[in-house]
Amino acid sequence: MRTHQLLGPSRQGHPHGPKAHDGTIIPAQVDTMWGTDMTSTFPRQEGQVAIFIAVDHDSAECMGIHAAKQGTRFAALEPSRQGVRTAFGAFGQDIAHGLLLRHAQGSQYMSHVFQEELTFLGITSSPAFVREPEGNGCAERFIRTLQEHLLWLTTFDTVEDLRLALHAFQRQYNATWLIGRHGYKAPAQVRHEQPCALATAA
Repeated sequence: MRTHQLLGPSRQGHPHGPKAHDGTIIPAQVDTMWGTDMTSTFPRQEGQVAIFIAVDHDSAECMGIHAAKQGTRFAALEPSRQGVRTAFGAFGQDIAHGLLLRHAQGSQYMSHVFQEELTFLGITSSPAFVREPEGNGCAERFIRTLQEHLLWLTTFDTVEDLRLALHAFQRQYNATWLIGRHGYKAPAQVRHEQPCALATAA
């Protein structure tokens, strides 16, 4: 179709240089860089519901997961809030100083509310390039796993049913999902075997 110019017109976007994806988004330690993104599903009694996630780029651990009837900037913050409480033991000003958060450039993530809360926590905002999903590949890969092993296999009645299933999936995934680049260790095991990067720096 492309060879014979039979495709419909579409925006081509702008290249980000000849080697836009050189380097890596995988850091050497946990709690150095997280990624966040969203997907959706359709509980029978609720209509479309937004699902937000946060993932550690090193261990691939799901740091937080949240379902909401409306995919607002406030709902988008919830997985990062969960992750901060889990990884750093509390929620307060500059508690996650030095952590990078990779996210898309959607309205929820670029909003003043979202960006101001990241600043309050000491998290550095790291937007991915527009039309370059590889830049947020860790979050994208986790969402695919979530879809293939839960969302596309199970029907939910309500948001609460979905929320409980998401948190059960998070616990099981972190404890049992085998990550090839870590020698087929589970995300929780990877975290257990190395100290928090920010705690070490402090």
